[in-house]
Amino acid sequence: MAQLIACDIHPLNNLRVLQYLEGPLAQAPGTRDAWYRHWIDAGFAALEEMLGRDASRGRFCFGESPTIADVCLVPQVFNARRFSVELSAYPCIVAIDAACRELAAFEGAAPEKQT
Repeated sequence: MAQLIACDIHPLNNLRVLQYLEGPLAQAPGTRDAWYRHWIDAGFAALEEMLGRDASRGRFCFGESPTIADVCLVPQVFNARRFSVELSAYPCIVAIDAACRELAAFEGAAPEKQT
């Protein structure tokens, strides 16, 4: 799961890629945002399916303690919300994100808390 997030979702949606789409490729912000939403939806759909069929899933991706998969997931959920991705199709992902954000370590590392 961590690899799906870190290798399939994140690289296509990182800031450098979005800036390249808008800058040298001269894509309008709306086109850039559609690119982002397409790839986050594709990745989240695959992840949601994995989470739904994994018997080891608990409050977090793998049980009752966070793992590297959760660490990778939370920033992608933050970015999905920032780009207005509709998350209702991903109830497992949304629940895991909420569970993570209840923990002090995740709360302190939240993007909105960085300066």
